[in-house]
Formats: sequence, structure tokens, C-alpha cells
Amino acid sequence: MKEKRKLGNLVVSSIGMGCMGFSHGYGKVPNREYSIQAIRKAVDFGCTFFDTAESYGKEQFYLGHNEELVGEALEPVRKDVVIATKLHLEADEISSERTLYDVMSEHLKKSMERLRTDYIDLYYLHRVNEQIPIEDVAKVMGTFIQKGFIRGWGLSQVSLQTLDTAHRITPVSAVQSLYSMVERGLEKEIIPYCLENNIGIVPFSPIASGFLSGKVTTETQFIGDDVRKFVPQLTKENLIANQPILDILSALSKKKSVTNAQISLAWILHKYPAIVPIPGSKNQERILENLASWNVELNDMEFQALETALNDCTIYGQRGYVESEQSSFGHNWSKKG
Repeated sequence: MKEKRKLGNLVVSSIGMGCMGFSHGYGKVPNREYSIQAIRKAVDFGCTFFDTAESYGKEQFYLGHNEELVGEALEPVRKDVVIATKLHLEADEISSERTLYDVMSEHLKKSMERLRTDYIDLYYLHRVNEQIPIEDVAKVMGTFIQKGFIRGWGLSQVSLQTLDTAHRITPVSAVQSLYSMVERGLEKEIIPYCLENNIGIVPFSPIASGFLSGKVTTETQFIGDDVRKFVPQLTKENLIANQPILDILSALSKKKSVTNAQISLAWILHKYPAIVPIPGSKNQERILENLASWNVELNDMEFQALETALNDCTIYGQRGYVESEQSSFGHNWSKKG
């Protein structure tokens, strides 16, 4: 297995596992037994980092469904893995009777119960709520760390200004954001800041919602709650326009006898030391294929040739990496769906 990596002070496998697909977001979900088995197979393969959220599952099942799956699957190995989950805050939860600390404590307690644990390794604010000062959230997270409820905290899809403001109050362990060969906005400001300040980077959708695998075509149908219906890069026009990127990937993957998806993940691992992608899949075979990317080595010449070729490509349908609770992609597609 490839070397361990650090998110702040948390030590994890170089690739993690996004677990959302077992509860919603990608159409019909597998049964509970299959999902739990998939997570445990990832553990056996060497994965030690698992990502969930309290909101995953509320569309198809109920709030906390995904946390329950992850908790059951990982309970036998709890001390050997790092679990990340995410907090969703609404401004109207806070009142004169219920402070922000009270509200966040209630969310945290419920997440711990569902995850069958008495601490959370990495606790993210899922999206910044523009009505709740990030300074206040950071202070509460600091108290949670002091009390041993969480080991570290993180932010998702944030601007540099928000990240810096929060980090100055309570050091941030990780930033989880959209990042892949076709979503490279983080490279300008966020990644340099994270590298300078000992903050881990956790890319979600590192295979670009399946686009970089080459398995999504103009004929692919997304049904039900599949969020890919709303991913800009997966429109017919943009799939065609972005084909040169797949051609670049395919040439190298054939040369190295690996898959396109594995090359895209190996590229991420080669670029930065403090980066841990969390590809998400509900297919056991695909999960292990993604994790095996930590064995795919790109030499410096291969990597540089890949970088040069990608830099020469125009990317169509970028989503961006700054989203608040009020303006997030998830907020928008749920309104449409």
C-alpha cells in the first residue's frame, strides 16, 4: 500500500472512501448487507479513511442513514480507522434557549450515536451558513477538540478568506473540496495555503463524477436522485467538448495497463503530499479498483507530460469550489429534483 498521509495530525491511507453512494446521490442504492460488506472489503484492502455526513440518505431514506451504515461496518475496527462526518447547520436552530454550542453538540451527539463511537476523528462543517458567523463555529469546534469529542475539524467548498478566518481561531485539519483534472480551482489559492499551514486537502469527486473513467457517455442515463443529472461537465455538449482530456488519459492508461480512473487518482497523489482523495462508488469492484490507484506510480517524465497536455486543454462545464449553504450545488439540485 502507498504511504500513509496526514490531514493535520490525523494519519490516514493515501486514498479514502466516500460512502455517500450507499444512501443517495447515484440512483438506486445497494442493499444494506452489500454496502456494509463493501466498506469492510475496503478496510481489508488497506483503506483507513472513511467519509460520511449526517445528511447523506435523507432523500431516499432518512437523516443519518449513511452514518448508521458506516458505524455498523466499522464498529469492529473503530480504533484502526479514521472517520469523517459532516454537520449541516440551519440558522433557525439557534435561539435564546439554544445556543450555537447547544445545537452543534446535539448534532455531534446524534452523529456519534449513529456511528457507534464516542469520538469523531474529523468533523466538517458541511457548508458555511452565511447567517452563522464562521468565527463562532470555529470556537465551538475548538471546544469540542479540547473536550476530546473530536480530534480535528474541517471545512468544505470554502473561499480562502473563510478558511483563513476559521483557521486563525481553531486550526483546521482538512479542507474537503471539489478537485480533479477538470476542476483545478483549488490550485490557485487554497492548496498553497493548506500546504503552508499543515492543512490536509480532501478532494471529493476526484474522478469528476465518473467522467474521467471514460465510462460516462452521451448515451448514459441518470435516473432518480442521481446528482450527476446536474453536473455541468456531464451534459452532452460538455462530454463531447472535453473528449480531448479522455484521449490523454486513455493513451497513458493503455501504456501502463491500468484504468483511466487509476491514472486520474495517481495524478492527484503525485501532485501534492498532503492530499487524500475520497472517490465514491457503490460498486465493490470499483471501490477496490480506486483504492489500488495508490500502487500506480507516475514517474516525473510521465507526470510532467500529463501536466503539459492537461494545461493545453480547455475545460468546459466547471462547477467551482466555493459554495455556501445558501448557494451550494447540493442546495440547487435538491430544489430542482
